[in-house]
Amino acid sequence: MKIVVGISGGSGAIYGVALLKVLNDLGVETHLVVSTMGEYVTEHECGVTLEELKSLATYYHDNKDLAAPIASGSFKVDGMVVLPCSMKTISAIASGYSDGLLTRACDVTIKEKRKLVVVPRETPLSVIHLENMLKLAKMDVTVLPASPGFYNHPETIGDMVSSIVGRTLDQLGIEHNISKRWGE
Repeated sequence: MKIVVGISGGSGAIYGVALLKVLNDLGVETHLVVSTMGEYVTEHECGVTLEELKSLATYYHDNKDLAAPIASGSFKVDGMVVLPCSMKTISAIASGYSDGLLTRACDVTIKEKRKLVVVPRETPLSVIHLENMLKLAKMDVTVLPASPGFYNHPETIGDMVSSIVGRTLDQLGIEHNISKRWGE
């Protein structure tokens, strides 16, 4: 399996880092692209540098490289996830504004009718945010807010992160056992 992983500047970089680690452990080929603010937030929130992020991915593509393979629909991947996904990135995707590789790869994923999952991490949500997410949902983009459930009685932040990463993997059709399911 090949998955494009985008990390944009929304708070919640811990989710993106955890997703890359799990995909690596599962042997899934990953193509990572990180926005400028995604790089900043990941280092600020997690203490993880861009070099460390790169080491978690199979391939890394610079956000300025619009000639990267993931910018073309002829480059086959199984899906894409943007985790976390800032409202700026949501807006760009919803508008088809491909100002960098991250948003171009999302545009390609949509036009090729491949699975795209965006994980917004913002609160409260404005009407603009909601309208942009509705627009994406109408394009068959999965909008998966980073809102962990508490029915599993999480004991650590890691448990809550695993809940969101597990739900993301479910949307991509990737089998895992990193989080408890209802009734387990």
